[in-house]
Amino acid sequence: MTFFRMRYPPPTTFLNENPARDLSWLRFNARVLQEAQCPTVPLLERLKFLAIFSANLDEFFKVRVATLRRLVKLKKKTRAQLPGGSPKRLLAEVLAEVHRQQEEFGRTFREVLLPALQGAGIRLLTAEELTEAQCDWVKTYFQENVRDLLSPIVLDDTLHQLFLKDQAVYLTFDLTQPLPSPAAGKGKAKKATAERVVIMELPTKRHGGRFVALPGGAGTADDPHLVLFLDDVVRAGAASLFPAYGRVQVNAIKLSRDAELDIEEEISGDLMAKIKSSLAKRATGYPARLLFDPATPKSVLKAIKQKTGIEDEELVEGSRYHNFRDFFGFPDFGRRDLLNPAWTELPHPSLPRTGPLLPSIARRDHLVHPPFQSFDVVPRLLREAAHDPRVSAISLTLYRVAPKSAVVKALLRAVKNGKQVTAVVELKARFDEESNLHWAEKLQRAGAHVIFTPPELKCHAKLLLITRRAEADDQPQRYAYLSSGNFNEATAHLYADHGLFTASPDITAEVDQVFRYFITGEEPGHLQHLLVAPFTLRKQLLKLIAAEASRAKHGEDAYIILKVNSLEDPGMIAALYAASQAGVRIELLIRGIGCLVPGEPGLSETISQRGLLDRYLEHARIYVFGNGGQEKVYVSSADWMSRNLDRRVEVAFPLLDDTLRAEIRHLLDLERQDNVKARDFDNHYILPAEGQPVVRAQEAERTYLQKLARRRRKVQ
Repeated sequence: MTFFRMRYPPPTTFLNENPARDLSWLRFNARVLQEAQCPTVPLLERLKFLAIFSANLDEFFKVRVATLRRLVKLKKKTRAQLPGGSPKRLLAEVLAEVHRQQEEFGRTFREVLLPALQGAGIRLLTAEELTEAQCDWVKTYFQENVRDLLSPIVLDDTLHQLFLKDQAVYLTFDLTQPLPSPAAGKGKAKKATAERVVIMELPTKRHGGRFVALPGGAGTADDPHLVLFLDDVVRAGAASLFPAYGRVQVNAIKLSRDAELDIEEEISGDLMAKIKSSLAKRATGYPARLLFDPATPKSVLKAIKQKTGIEDEELVEGSRYHNFRDFFGFPDFGRRDLLNPAWTELPHPSLPRTGPLLPSIARRDHLVHPPFQSFDVVPRLLREAAHDPRVSAISLTLYRVAPKSAVVKALLRAVKNGKQVTAVVELKARFDEESNLHWAEKLQRAGAHVIFTPPELKCHAKLLLITRRAEADDQPQRYAYLSSGNFNEATAHLYADHGLFTASPDITAEVDQVFRYFITGEEPGHLQHLLVAPFTLRKQLLKLIAAEASRAKHGEDAYIILKVNSLEDPGMIAALYAASQAGVRIELLIRGIGCLVPGEPGLSETISQRGLLDRYLEHARIYVFGNGGQEKVYVSSADWMSRNLDRRVEVAFPLLDDTLRAEIRHLLDLERQDNVKARDFDNHYILPAEGQPVVRAQEAERTYLQKLARRRRKVQ
């Protein structure tokens, strides 16, 4: 089949101009849509990719489009000083591409996935397709399970203002009642119509989901399982809600609100109070987009605009149904054949499955690769430290915290057991502020030392430091865990990351310096191993790039392999262009935003780019420099974006152990060889050449780690 691809502006517009970031991000979301279209992806997983696409686009509107709209509203003189050109032009380009993607999204759903579901024995009905018997069942279900969850609001003169919740689906009801009117002179009596508009929030959460499975169905193409949107259950029961009206038309709308907290500009006052205030404002933020059903009567849209203050520019024509993120909860009817094969978490090859972890970490370094291997070793280590009488202190950075965080619960236990616990909590982690704030307050109440980063700086580094008195000489010994991924058990099942356990005195001493910076404000100094933003990371990366360029100019083999989520920083892009022109071979593995143009004659001829999208979200950042045959390999929390290099605390850490360095390089090489799920810069799938073996990186990585575990277990 033909896969969805983006049309691009000329390459020069991607060189450090503002459209690069937004259009490149949309290019990433186009790859998500490709996965929904891909016939080799199990059918119900394809629905999940539609859900991911929808959730991504919601966030894009709440953040990026909302930001552009704020810029458009600036005074003309101020707008003229903005980098990247006219925000009005940029907004038009972005919205045009969004519209194209949404049309392709709708086509994929209607013309590809719905027929495929039908063929697999699952049919998603509309209210109009119900048989008489099915309609009776749905009406009964509505009366017993849905009706009491609805709260109608009449849009009439008694309502002065209507507030719509962010990201909630609302159903509008256009009510028409026949009314007799006096006859005018001779002839038949005429009829007039009285109209009323009512709106109700669709009670998805209180109902327990967006979908209703109808009874019966064998799960075959001839006798499929039947599913109905909750919206259509309400449509079927709408007449019973308004018996006095002869005609009831039901349509759906959804509002996305501006999600930017705008606290980066705040440099004084109590940060926690500002976060709480900003979270409250988020719920009542400026409208960024109102999606509406194209069949919605104009009179209904007019009433909504009058009561909400929404303007025409914020109206976006959508489809009959909104919030496709709800497809994460689509019923699977036990059809494992329509889902990815289950991958159990692999045992770690060198860490003990039971018993204490600290002695193993003291003996040697260990790498962990969630979700292929269990992330539980991290909360397990924290629980061990919490109960170890020789452990005196635990320090941890928290960027995104799981709602039921085993990590924080272990820290709370450590405080109760008398350990000195220091938690650097990032309150500005977008969309996770509320969860982080909840746990920060619990830690504070328990007696932990909670540090909030200053408003102008985020802590995105993933660091854990444990201080323990050694049994031999009672001297303090440090243990560290450094990672590309968050201390979050929920995302650790979905995001592919790498973490390092080490007791190396050199590494742990530098991790201690980072924590001391948060405590005392003293910048880390004399760092020999860690690259730390905003202090040394940019400077050292530029040195490493320049060193490869120098080798290339002298005829030596020189190369850089860079795996990041985003590459946007103009200075780093310029350095890579210069290195390419000097002859350095540069391979880019970029999941999301990529503002560098590879393969341009005279500019980037030696640069190639690919992006990998599969069942796990690629989240790790890895930097590899040839270094004259003595490769330097870093794992990092930092993308190559200006914000990461200049306005965040980030850490890139080297792999000093030869075995572990070879391990991470092998995993990276598998991703470089992927010819099933990798795409090039233009979103074309990279296919195997004739005679070339087929490599699906994530499957190959799991197989490799499985063999590694077996081999090392035999040695032990």
